[in-house]
Amino acid sequence: MADIIRLLPEYLANQIAAGEVVQRPASVVKELLENSVDAGSTSVTLIIKDAGKQLIQVVDDGLGMTETDARMCFERHATSKIKTTEDLFRIKTMGFRGEAMASIAAVAQVELKTRARGAELGTCLTIEGNEVLKQEPVAMAQGTVVSVKNLFFNVPARRNFLKTNPVEMRHILDEFQRVALANPEIAFALYQNEVEVMNLPAGKLSQRIVSIFGKEYKEQMAACEETTPFLTVKGYIGKPEYAKKSRGEQFFFVNNRFIKSQYLNHAVLTAFEGLLPKDSFPFYVLFLEIAPETIDINVHPTKTEIKFEDEKTVYAIVRAAVKQSLGLHNIAPSLDFGADVNYMPLQPMKFPASMDFEMAPAQAPKASSPMNTPASFSSRASGGGGQHQERDTPPTREVSRANTEEHSHLFPEEEDSFAPAKNTMTGGSKTLQVHQKYLMVQVKSGLMVVDQQAAQERILYEKYSQALGKRTGASQQLLFPQTLQLSPADFSLVMELTEEFTALGFVFNDFGSNTLVVNGIPAEIPLRDEKELIEGLLEQYKNNLSALKVDRQENLARAMAKRVASRLTGRLSDQEMNALVDRLFGCQVPNYTPSGQKTLVILQTEQLQDLFLRN
Repeated sequence: MADIIRLLPEYLANQIAAGEVVQRPASVVKELLENSVDAGSTSVTLIIKDAGKQLIQVVDDGLGMTETDARMCFERHATSKIKTTEDLFRIKTMGFRGEAMASIAAVAQVELKTRARGAELGTCLTIEGNEVLKQEPVAMAQGTVVSVKNLFFNVPARRNFLKTNPVEMRHILDEFQRVALANPEIAFALYQNEVEVMNLPAGKLSQRIVSIFGKEYKEQMAACEETTPFLTVKGYIGKPEYAKKSRGEQFFFVNNRFIKSQYLNHAVLTAFEGLLPKDSFPFYVLFLEIAPETIDINVHPTKTEIKFEDEKTVYAIVRAAVKQSLGLHNIAPSLDFGADVNYMPLQPMKFPASMDFEMAPAQAPKASSPMNTPASFSSRASGGGGQHQERDTPPTREVSRANTEEHSHLFPEEEDSFAPAKNTMTGGSKTLQVHQKYLMVQVKSGLMVVDQQAAQERILYEKYSQALGKRTGASQQLLFPQTLQLSPADFSLVMELTEEFTALGFVFNDFGSNTLVVNGIPAEIPLRDEKELIEGLLEQYKNNLSALKVDRQENLARAMAKRVASRLTGRLSDQEMNALVDRLFGCQVPNYTPSGQKTLVILQTEQLQDLFLRN
């Protein structure tokens, strides 16, 4: 039998490696920026054309490379960062694998210009598909210029797999932002299609945060610092009242390397427990300094995953640091350890003697105003006109109306709780709202309970799906236009979805510097905090991207329905309750929300009888 195992050619091995290292233009940006940081640069400029598909260029003033090093940096597993196995466990640089430049050169046309410190001339190297086309001396300033052109030119399937320009640009902005945050002592600039997007001068971390996210962050930041022999935590957290409905402004850096860690994120959220509004996420930029030998960053080629030798201790220190910062800035309530701990025992509630809530004997309803029960709800929902009328069984006991009226001033929020519903539904049924969350409707087979918010979500989803399909969304103009400043990534996402937003009924203009001026929002949405609405919508859309495989319009319709439904809560009038139930049963799928949550539950009469142990 002939030998069949053979060594792969170098160019093919590099293309395979590129599949892990270079997934999209943002991957190239990350590797090149980190190389510039490792080179000791004081100024780095990133130039992007066509969202990185046409050109990604990084210019720095770092150490530069000699002629030999310039050639060697494109070889696989060639690196200046480590030499021995021991070095692998003491890594302090961003790169160390020696794969990035070889992988990039395998799938793009690359030009490298570099000049080492002290050298009179630099070197210009041109590579295409891992093949060196030319190498020649060049006059240039000290530092390095790497130009990556026509990414995936020789892998058309990968190039076709790339998303639209706004999507790819959003990923590039994310990578640029992370590297810039990690290195505030370095000046960074970003140009897209010859337009300056960001210009970040060197300075302190607080100045870098304000430069990236906006001036309003100056007020919301609270310093966070904790030093222990095992771990040092430094950085800033946002005050709870400035928490946003969208994720994306939570950053962890371990030894200046950006990482993703749900475990540490949970530590921060636990420290904020009880301080954040529902479904809100605090801003934070936290740097962890820890001995390199106690962590393992050699987990994934992207190097954003990390393993700690002692995870629980890291969790505890991070949580304590955030809690301490919240306490120092008078954000969290502090404990008064000097107070008397011998608390008074709880006493039973005492009412005035007159409030004995006498039970009146049962009274049958008057014949002139019978209390009717509806026919089967399904027949009403489908348009049937059957109106079965039965006399309701009178209650066995009822609260004395004289007593409730006499003492209604003591319980103003419960003034209507003892009063029976006065209105009846079209089909003869009566709807009752419970805790401003649920609607109870009597049906022929028993009792139907409708989740008010879930019902709104189903109704709105079908409405917005239709509006997106037909481009017929109606708008309501704002009396005073609202200015909304977004993160670069969220602004890019809004620009990507401009057509869909307009179809839903949003009216806005680009005001520059990642800022929108909102002039109108979809009709029938309560006019309350348009900024929170859009931020929440973007967050829900991004959450759906990671959890669902649906198209853009479907995703946006789901996100919009969920966010708007969360606003349509509170007390409803009888007419509003009846209309809500009618609209729900006018939907194509009334029983479930788009995400599969039940909108209603029917309790059979037999089930109700079982609750009271009746035969």
